[in-house]
Amino acid sequence: MTPTRAIMIQGTGSNVGKSMLVAGLARACARRGLRVAPFKPQNMSNNAAVTVDGGEIGRAQALQARAAGIAPHSDMNPVLLKPESDTGAQIVVQGKRLGQADARAYQRNKTGLLPRVLDSFHRLATQVDLVLIEGAGSPAEINLRAGDIANMGFARAAGVPVVLVGDIDRGGVIAQIVGTQAVLDPEDAAQVAGFAVNRFRGDLSLFDGGRDAIAQRTGWPCLGVVPWFADAWRLPAEDMLDIASRPGGACKVVVPKLPRMANFDDLDPLAAEPGVTVEIVESGRALPGDADLVLIPGSKTTLGDLAAFRAEGWDIDLAAHLRRGGHVLGLCGGYQMLGRHISDPDGVDGRPGQAEGLGLLDVETVMGGTKQVHLRQATALPGGEPVSGYEIHMGKTAGPDCARAWLSVAGRPEGAASADGRVMGCYIHGLFSSDAFRAQFLARLGHRSETAYEAGVEAVLDRLAEHLEQYLEIDRLLSLAAPVHSRF
Repeated sequence: MTPTRAIMIQGTGSNVGKSMLVAGLARACARRGLRVAPFKPQNMSNNAAVTVDGGEIGRAQALQARAAGIAPHSDMNPVLLKPESDTGAQIVVQGKRLGQADARAYQRNKTGLLPRVLDSFHRLATQVDLVLIEGAGSPAEINLRAGDIANMGFARAAGVPVVLVGDIDRGGVIAQIVGTQAVLDPEDAAQVAGFAVNRFRGDLSLFDGGRDAIAQRTGWPCLGVVPWFADAWRLPAEDMLDIASRPGGACKVVVPKLPRMANFDDLDPLAAEPGVTVEIVESGRALPGDADLVLIPGSKTTLGDLAAFRAEGWDIDLAAHLRRGGHVLGLCGGYQMLGRHISDPDGVDGRPGQAEGLGLLDVETVMGGTKQVHLRQATALPGGEPVSGYEIHMGKTAGPDCARAWLSVAGRPEGAASADGRVMGCYIHGLFSSDAFRAQFLARLGHRSETAYEAGVEAVLDRLAEHLEQYLEIDRLLSLAAPVHSRF
C-alpha cells in the first residue's frame, strides 16, 4: 500500500495567495485521481465554516475541501482563532469552542496544542493519498518561532517539506524569499524544498533573471511563477482584507463594514450576480442613499459592533433608508442588532454588557447557552424555495416579530420580519448560495437573478486547477512530498 504523502505551502507573509494555491492544487490533484485533504494547523479568521461533524474551521479550508471533492471536517483546521478585540480571541480546538485568551497568554501556552494538531493531521492522513498543508502568516516572524504550531514548528514536528510562496504583486518578491531564508534558523531553512512566485502580471520572461537570482542565493529550486488569476475574487473569501465592493447592475446592496464582521461569505453569491452591485461601506462614510438593500452581516462581537455602527452614524442613515422605502436584512449578529435589546451577561460573545438595539424588529436577544454550530436545510416561506446554509452563533432571539418567520427549519420557524416586510433577520448563514431563494429575494427588490452560483464556483475551481497545471511544476511538487508515518 502506497503511504500517504504530505507537503506544506508557506508564505513570505499573510495574504500572499496560499489559500488559493492550495485550493487549486487540491482540485488539480483530485482531477488526477488522487484522494486529497487540506490541512491548516492554525488559522485566524472570523469567517468560519461548519463541518459535517458539527465543528468550526476556517472558510478557506472548507473551500479547499470542496476543491478536493470531500466534505469539510474539523480535523482540517484543528486550531481556529476568532478575534474578539485587537489583543484577544476565542479559541476553537478541533471544531469546538475551548475558551478565550489574550495574545500574550495564547503565545505562551499554544505549544500545548501541538499534540492535538498532530492527532488531527494523522487522522486525516489515514483517509487520503495526499495532504496539502497551508501555513499561516510567515515563518519569517521569528519572534513567534518559540512554540510555533502554524509554520516551521509544525513542519518539523510532522516531518513535512515546505514550498515557500512569495507575492510579486506587492513588490520586493526577491527580498521576500531571500530575506526569509536569511532570518530562518538553519534547520528551519533546511525544511524548505523549493519556492514559487505568485500573482505575476505581464510578460513572465521579464522575471527570468529574478527567478534565477532567488534560486542562486537560496539554493532552492523554483517550482513556478504563477500569473495573476483574474477570477480569484469569485471564490469565497476568508480574510477581511479580501472584502471589496463589486460593481454590477442596478440592484444595489450596501454592507456596512463592521470591525468584527464574521461569516461574510453571505455576500459572495450576491456579488456574483451580474445585476447586483455590492458596496462595502468603510468607516467614516455614510450609507449611500440609493441602496435597494442594506445588509447587516454577522459579527463576532455583537455589542461591540453595534456600538461601532452607532458611532459611525449608520443608525441614522438606516432610518433614512427605510423612510425612502428601502429594505434591511440582518444575518446572525446583524439580526440581533435589529432588535430592541441585546444582553450578554457573561460575555460569551465578547465583553459582558447590554445595549438597546436598533429597534427595527420587535425581538430581544439574550446571549448564553450552548453555541449553535449546525449545517441546516431550510425552506423559505411562503414560497417553499429550498435553502442550504448553516448556523454558528451564541444566544437566543425571541419576540412578537418572530411570528412572521420567513424560513422553516425541520418544521421550526426561523427568523423575524417587520409588519411591512421590509426589515428581516435570521440566524441562517449562506442562504444566498441557494439559487431559487436568491432569485425570489432579488425579485422582491424588483430585480432578476442571472447566475447559478454553486455551478459557477465549481467552474472557477476547475479553471484555477488548469491555471496551476500550466504554470506550476505540479509533478515536481508532488515528488517532493514526504511520506506520513502513522501514529495510530
